[in-house]
Amino acid sequence: MAEKSLNNHAQFIWSIADLLRGPYKQSEYGKVILPLTVLRRMDCVSEGDKPELIAEAQQLEESGLDPYRMLMDTRKQDFVNTNPLTFATLLNDPAQLAGNLRAYIASFDPQTLEVIEKFNFDDQITRLENSNILYQVISRFAEVNLHPDTVSNIEMGYIYEELIRRFSELSNETAGEHFTPREVIQLMAYILFAEDEDELQKPGVIKTLYDPACGTGGMLSISQDHIRELNPGALLHVFGQELNAETFATCRADMLIKGQGASRITHGDSFGNDQHADSRFDYCLANPPFGVEWKKYQDTIKTEHQAQGFNGRFGAGLPRISDGSFLFLQHMISKMKEPYRGGSRIAIVFNGSPLFSGGAGSGESEIRRWIIENDWLEAVVAMPDQLFYNTGIYTYFWVLTNRKSEQRRGKIQLIDAREFSVPMRKSLGDKRKKISEDQIAEITRMYTEFTETEQVKIFRNEEFGAMRITVERPLRARWSIRAMKDALNDGEAEDRILEPDREALLSITGDVEFDNEIDFKKFVRDIATSVKGRALTAATRLAMVRDVDFDIVTDSRGKSKPDPDLRDFENVPLPPEPLTWQQDGSNRLKQEHHRWAIDHYMEREVVPHVPDAWVDHTKTKIGYEIPLTRHFYNYTPPRPLSEIDAEIDTIGAEIDALMQKMST
Repeated sequence: MAEKSLNNHAQFIWSIADLLRGPYKQSEYGKVILPLTVLRRMDCVSEGDKPELIAEAQQLEESGLDPYRMLMDTRKQDFVNTNPLTFATLLNDPAQLAGNLRAYIASFDPQTLEVIEKFNFDDQITRLENSNILYQVISRFAEVNLHPDTVSNIEMGYIYEELIRRFSELSNETAGEHFTPREVIQLMAYILFAEDEDELQKPGVIKTLYDPACGTGGMLSISQDHIRELNPGALLHVFGQELNAETFATCRADMLIKGQGASRITHGDSFGNDQHADSRFDYCLANPPFGVEWKKYQDTIKTEHQAQGFNGRFGAGLPRISDGSFLFLQHMISKMKEPYRGGSRIAIVFNGSPLFSGGAGSGESEIRRWIIENDWLEAVVAMPDQLFYNTGIYTYFWVLTNRKSEQRRGKIQLIDAREFSVPMRKSLGDKRKKISEDQIAEITRMYTEFTETEQVKIFRNEEFGAMRITVERPLRARWSIRAMKDALNDGEAEDRILEPDREALLSITGDVEFDNEIDFKKFVRDIATSVKGRALTAATRLAMVRDVDFDIVTDSRGKSKPDPDLRDFENVPLPPEPLTWQQDGSNRLKQEHHRWAIDHYMEREVVPHVPDAWVDHTKTKIGYEIPLTRHFYNYTPPRPLSEIDAEIDTIGAEIDALMQKMST
């Protein structure tokens, strides 16, 4: 849609909100404008053949048939309104406008009426009437033509999202809850379907697509349009779920108008009330709210994670409470078809956090590990900043599948498309850039060619993994009565050693030292018999004196004890895995291979500098991160000092000349 046309239509509808000033706060405008926009769109669609429809409805009702169901079947449309009134004729009786408007709304078929009721618009009719502005508002809406011949389905989607964006700004809603620009959806759809174009162009092909946070349905509609462009005879059945009642109602009403299976769009929380729980889909596409906490759903999610493990949706792990992005991805992965049934493909928009947040062993790292070790992650595309309406940050979309092509198996493709944008003539909120059609085609080409270039890097899966090892060094220490007493006199460990025990410990005479803590504890217990438990443990810690010249402290089995103060951590890259393991699948072989890599790393990087160091293999953790920007970083060397000195001399001379000029 042309930017000018979008702004003109949206601006006209938005201007109607000026009538609400006074009776309504700005943050409440959406309660009136959005449902009336949906109703006016439906009114424009149906007003042309209203007389014929009313006559048919009366005949069907007189025959004892359900007029709504029969009319929707015969006319092949998903909504029907059997009231003879239209927005224009509603204005003919100003005194009865509120009652007639309610009757008009009540005349929709039950399915459509259920959707409209999500707006809670009946309360607004009363409020508008009591404020004496109902007639003015309806008359202004009657002036705008939203018929599909004038405003296409894609254009209407833009208008919905532009209005909702403005309402979100007025309401100070969370910045992460934004809508996806159409060109971003087009790029995602091109790449999502790119590997299947031959399949999608077969006669009579039928596929399914799911969006668990479908908003106003932009991703669903554009995906359908793209499939129709590939193959006019293909069918893409779309499914979605949306938490926000008004946004859901907008999406479902739009689907009703377009006849695109509105009943498959459901209302509710995808985590706690998954209304597509038993369904699997060929494709999943989503832009979930990122940077939004999931605290209010944590009981449900944690219960499923703990009780069901990998039999549920969240077996791989739970991200930090402040960002639920990875929960949506796991939810979508649970919707994938098994590979023997054709498998599935997923595209999802994230901010940068899921690429690297969380160290080895954290929920985020474990989720990345699960995805990458299952060889599901196919590509990550870095997009420009200032693409979205309510945030200017850089965004990324991930492409996942459980049916990778032969050339992609065991590999991940990174695409740097951050410079692929053009400035918009006029910004929309924080959206100041867009991706042009030529750029969409170029990014898609880079993806499909799967060849390394300046903007494309290809890595083995394991190159994103590392083993976080714990490097220990031996404890060299003695336990000194004098050191313990000095520490007690300085007031250390007062919270663990009460006054009677402190006095008993200070009463010990002599400057005795011990090579191990066992002998020290026995000595203390023999003299200060009352000192036990936490007090004795605290006294032992105070008595310990480290010295590199002391002997190594060993345990009862003669093994060196580690010194916690000298403990260090290293990240060891995961070694390449032999191809035979893809068939063998032995965890034992993998563990031995990892240990071999750790030992070689220690011999090469650590032992030459710290000969007594060793690795505690029981504490080794494997973590994964995707440092995309690091792989595309281009080093710019600093300017030569001679050039900087020359510039300073030039500036200095200019300043001297100016000072001389001022003094004369």
